[in-house]
Amino acid sequence: MSLLKKSAVELVSLLRDGELTSADLTRAYLNQIEEHEGTIQAFLHVDREAALQQAEDLDRRRAAGENMGPLGGLPVAVKDLLCTRGVTTTCASRMLENFRPPYDATVIARLKAAGAVLIGRTNMDEFAMGGSCENSAFQTTKNPWDPERIPGGSSGGAAACVAAAMAPLSVGSDTGGSIRQPAALCGVTGLKPTYGRVSRYGLVAFASSLDQIGPLAATAEDVALLLEVLAGHDPLDSTSIDAPVPRYIETVRQPLEGLRVGLVTDHLAEQLDPDVEAAVREAVRVYESLGANVEEVSLPHSRYGIATYYVIAPSEASSNLARYDGAHYGYRTDESALQAELAAERAAAQSEQEEARLDTPLVRMYRKTRSEGFGAEVKRRIMLGTYALSSGYYDAYYLKALKVRRLIVEDYRAAFQKADVLLGPVTPSPAMPLGHFKDDPLGMYLTDLFTVGANLAGIAGISLPCGQSREGLPIGLHLQAPPLEEERLLRAAHMFQTATDWHRRRPDFVASED
Repeated sequence: MSLLKKSAVELVSLLRDGELTSADLTRAYLNQIEEHEGTIQAFLHVDREAALQQAEDLDRRRAAGENMGPLGGLPVAVKDLLCTRGVTTTCASRMLENFRPPYDATVIARLKAAGAVLIGRTNMDEFAMGGSCENSAFQTTKNPWDPERIPGGSSGGAAACVAAAMAPLSVGSDTGGSIRQPAALCGVTGLKPTYGRVSRYGLVAFASSLDQIGPLAATAEDVALLLEVLAGHDPLDSTSIDAPVPRYIETVRQPLEGLRVGLVTDHLAEQLDPDVEAAVREAVRVYESLGANVEEVSLPHSRYGIATYYVIAPSEASSNLARYDGAHYGYRTDESALQAELAAERAAAQSEQEEARLDTPLVRMYRKTRSEGFGAEVKRRIMLGTYALSSGYYDAYYLKALKVRRLIVEDYRAAFQKADVLLGPVTPSPAMPLGHFKDDPLGMYLTDLFTVGANLAGIAGISLPCGQSREGLPIGLHLQAPPLEEERLLRAAHMFQTATDWHRRRPDFVASED
């Protein structure tokens, strides 16, 4: 079997036993990137020389008898919104095109300490705002199963690089489904941990009460391996939960006796693609064959999830992105052109009153910087959030959304009284064609219909492959568990993957490689 088809757990074992060097493994993935990146465009930055240097250093340290950590020389791709010291961190935005952080995010520091080779930085929707990976300022990532289709977003590059065997593991972020949705559309496994389970220190914020960092990989077992590295309390993050981190990799293979599965009937709605519904119902039968007890449950306020999310998330984005004004850091408009523009407008003014109505140079600099530095989707969400927070509308929109959020949390609490995990689809349909949402932002927002609830409630959720459409496109199964029950979630996901082979299937160009 090709190295690139082996699981991360298998590769770590080979590295640990001395049957494989990190340099050889990293070189194999770099070659795969070079061969297919022109089509997939999953990465914004790959430094072959630096990656090989990391790998060779790890090999030398291993030869000297050092403990290389749980990843021990394994390549890991990282979404381009985690600050990495001295490495450009763009959030796929012109606003941060030349930003080089002076420090490492906690997640990056933990990856380095665990012996990871940071192989590259993956493309995303700008500032993590989007569900198609078409909103990047730099390039559009393609779905490895069909380059004419979207990979999902915002962690589209993180999911696509795993599906295309360009990296065995990747790190993404999930604010409303941005790990689980692209994992589903690309046929890989992706987990959004409980809010606070993984430190957000050094994550460039979108919506601070919703953002969470998590792993993507081929299998639940591989996800467990990476999550164990990422999770844990961090005093640098005030929202970080101070709770022990289970040994996920040791318990993931243990089946769950008497597992209670709650089938979320609200998510089996009329708008669901028939292929997706058939795959989800077949997954229910798989769990029943494994001895699970399946019961229908309801999340009655889930129909308000999208509306609630698209008040809260843009409101927080409006606040978080206010710092990008051209004065503090990041992109700044061409001031010589700005001065010339202002001089021309003053000269054209017909009266002193008309001239007085012109922007001051500072206000004009702010406005032009933000107009030029942000893309259309980011601007749209900033405007939505600013409106929702504005005087006279705060109570009608933001405050009301917070109240509905509480009702959604209570729905989940009630459902988990009946079930250990909740089951349903990840997305309403398989991957859509590129450009499908170009003039339909609401349609793109609705792709998160089944995922935003987990973010609003702060619970854990995982997407795992459970079937394919008639066109051969992956379909994802969504499992959700109560707060801090990632161990249960991973064990339930692994149970399913021991009984099915959807997670082993790869795009044709990967499957045909020696």
